[in-house]
Amino acid sequence: MAAIPYDDRDGYIWMDGSFVPWRDTKVHVLTHALHYASSVFEGERAYGGKIFRSLDHSKRLHNSAKIMGFDIPFSVEELEKAKKEALEKSGLDSAYVRAVAWRGSEMMGVSAQNNTIHLAVAVWHWGDYFADKMKGIRLTHAEWRRPAPDTAPCHAKAAGLYMICTLSKHAAEKAGYQDALMLDYRGQIAEATGANIFFVRDGVLHTPTPDCFLNGLTRQTTIALAKARQIEVVERAIFPDELATFSECFITGSAAEITPVAEIGAHRFTPGHISLTLAEDYSNLCNGKLELAL
Repeated sequence: MAAIPYDDRDGYIWMDGSFVPWRDTKVHVLTHALHYASSVFEGERAYGGKIFRSLDHSKRLHNSAKIMGFDIPFSVEELEKAKKEALEKSGLDSAYVRAVAWRGSEMMGVSAQNNTIHLAVAVWHWGDYFADKMKGIRLTHAEWRRPAPDTAPCHAKAAGLYMICTLSKHAAEKAGYQDALMLDYRGQIAEATGANIFFVRDGVLHTPTPDCFLNGLTRQTTIALAKARQIEVVERAIFPDELATFSECFITGSAAEITPVAEIGAHRFTPGHISLTLAEDYSNLCNGKLELAL
């Protein structure tokens, strides 16, 4: 499926209140979002016909839009209904769900106060984000850093913030790695290009404080799962010179789920008990085999 272009597939996409044949959901080349990154989105997964933490994702999309200075013209409830219907119409039980909102094409320029705000929901099959992910993936170090909170809307899931992620992941793949570790503007460890990161030392879970990057829903779920297992979780500033002191590492995200890391540059990690246990717990939770208050 990955070899099929995303603009040339069968099916339907929900767009601005109705279902449109997949190939007909087009936007104009002078759409503001294409030129000025005035777009927000959510990446979600469905398991057994149910979107995991769907309501939380819908609320976050609306909040991201507000941070970006616009209001989505469909309520959270309407978005929830659209996602459910889009999943049902796809005929898929397990799927990836992409909700996206953006400024349209009425005005072209930095200012676009009167542009229509659009909303779309697409659903497609997407397997593991990384091949053989439980063996542990290989990361290199990104050249680009996460920006300071006073230089970018870092708590919105905004399209523009992924520009440096794409650059970093492309560079990593060209060098033979699967992803890259990004530092923040202070030189502290932040996250991977599209996922949060965790480390294990002496049975304790350490993760960077999300003060200049997204506090992912999978990150929050992982912390809750760890605490349910009586695993201590420490959220703090983590520096690159600490990498040699950790025994395990994994990343978390709706696409990546929980993926162990075997290597970050010169540093090696072994996917161990905590990583594998939490990965299994997360899978069981998403598939309705485990209950957890979130």
